[in-house]
Amino acid sequence: MKDFLKNLYYNTTIGYYIISIPKFFYDFYRNRLISDKADIKIKFKKTFGYKLNLENPQTFNEKIQWLKLNYRTDLHTLCADKLAVRDYVKEKVGEKYLVPLVYFTDKSEELTLDKLPEYPVIIKTNHASGGVVIVKDKQAIDIKKEQKILKRRLKQNYYTYSREWQYKNIKPKILVEKLLLDEHGNIPLDYKFHCFHGKVEVIQMDIDRFTNYRRNMYDKHWNLLPFLWGRCEHSKTGKIDIVNADRIIPKPKTLEEMIMVAEKLSPPFPYVRIDLYTIGTQVYAGEITFHNENGFGVFYPPEFDRMFGEKLNLPGI
Repeated sequence: MKDFLKNLYYNTTIGYYIISIPKFFYDFYRNRLISDKADIKIKFKKTFGYKLNLENPQTFNEKIQWLKLNYRTDLHTLCADKLAVRDYVKEKVGEKYLVPLVYFTDKSEELTLDKLPEYPVIIKTNHASGGVVIVKDKQAIDIKKEQKILKRRLKQNYYTYSREWQYKNIKPKILVEKLLLDEHGNIPLDYKFHCFHGKVEVIQMDIDRFTNYRRNMYDKHWNLLPFLWGRCEHSKTGKIDIVNADRIIPKPKTLEEMIMVAEKLSPPFPYVRIDLYTIGTQVYAGEITFHNENGFGVFYPPEFDRMFGEKLNLPGI
């Protein structure tokens, strides 16, 4: 139902206007009448079944909620901005790790077909999560429709939804980047490096992100780990898949280089997730995420929540 309403809101004019009215009152209630702390506590209890302890947080997800409320710097905002973060990546590891940037603008009507190249690209905004448009043939897209959707997205402040402060002051823009494709013409595998105090502790391997979304977890030596982290129920069975047994991913040839990149980008933060891609021998930097799953990612089995919480030392506590 949630995905249906989002599609109705973004992709249809009548749906936009119908949903805008209740959405206005709901947003007013959440953003003006409920504090960040109260909103987070309500959602935490609903997700995990117990009260959030911010005075003495022990689990990883409790500590992520503490960081959301108490650890806020200008560098967080810069790195959460998908355009500005390019300067940070260039400074720390070099320009060669950047995904080629084709075009950017803060006005949706300026994104016209003549601004798009003949090769595949991905269109996204710099200030929010999700909502990407993959374009393999620019003549096949309805550019007017995409302009309308992007115009609505530019008006959003992702902070009001996620309560993640780093998104609050990002000036919204539209980015067009070259679409990374592997040797078979497929979207490359997505490697997410969870770094604690500048060191990679676990690697999340997301598989078939746009079709049958699955996930494996590995240590830095590429040993498969016996837990799952997130909200990845199998679309057919409704059960949690700890191991994607029908597709074991071999150790990537560039693993050591990816670990190097992640550990050069992560030291300023007690915890951060560095997303990387690899095509052949080339490594590319993706997003930098400070609060994995917004601090609501369930661990299966749950004892890993406390285990990873022990790895995270909060500043000032």
